Amino acid sequence: MIFSELYSAYYTVVANLIEIALSRPVTREDIAREASEHAFDESAFYIEQALSEERWQVLTKDGETPLEGAPSAPPTLLEKRWLKAVLLDPRVKLFGADIEAFPMLLGIEPLFTKDDFEVFDSYGDGDPYDDPDYIDRFRLILSALREKRPLDLLVNNRSGRQSRITLMPEALEYSEKDDKFRLIGSGSRFGGVVNFARIASAKLHEGDFRAAKGAKRRIKEVCFELYDRRNALERVLLHFAHLEKQTEKTGDRTYLVTLKYDESDETELVIRLLSFGPMIKVVEPESFVSLIKQRLLKQMDCEL
Repeated sequence: MIFSELYSAYYTVVANLIEIALSRPVTREDIAREASEHAFDESAFYIEQALSEERWQVLTKDGETPLEGAPSAPPTLLEKRWLKAVLLDPRVKLFGADIEAFPMLLGIEPLFTKDDFEVFDSYGDGDPYDDPDYIDRFRLILSALREKRPLDLLVNNRSGRQSRITLMPEALEYSEKDDKFRLIGSGSRFGGVVNFARIASAKLHEGDFRAAKGAKRRIKEVCFELYDRRNALERVLLHFAHLEKQTEKTGDRTYLVTLKYDESDETELVIRLLSFGPMIKVVEPESFVSLIKQRLLKQMDCEL
């Protein structure tokens, strides 16, 4: 909203048409093409009418422009404040962006900071995003992922020992609740999910890479009934936006939702579903229902 309200789709279309008019007269075909690519199907008629009637006095009836130069779209103060706030997030550095590379933001007050938010449903031991070694490893792994090159990793396991893993990177995952990144890969006999914080070192694999027959990711499903009270449907869809899902309306305010998740995230998913209280009822599989019951019994024991 911050960006589109000022430089909307119509602005983009008309700006492109002005650039065309600086070299030759604009035609109806130009308007239809630009509207189709940058706006909406019905926009072509409205834009053409506004231009031909010269309500928007940027083109004449013969398709020329009285302007001498192409329009620009300088960022507003509000946009600069938003960009400053985003660039202050330490995770931005992982992807090569740095606030020092944007001199236009010097002296600009950020629109918000992390102190403006009270996070109550996430762990406090997130990844060390300010650690230079962590940043270097992340960028190397990200580069290998983009170039489809295998990696040699030295990984710290839970017992404190280290193991060497060679895998082909396939994706990165971020858990908002854990505030941690994970690397998803294939070809390692130790499995294909590695927490970034456990990676002690990483380098590009030299020579041929022969994928080992290792443990595969186990994708499971959970199905639950949802009663849409207090915007429960919207909150659930937003909360699980990162998961593949199917939603079916079964009544006036009831829905049947199916989520697909990685087996390694099962405990976390149980906790997150329970946080919605009576608005959600897990119906299958029976094994997941049992996990819900066990978790509730543990909570009751703690309260006694």
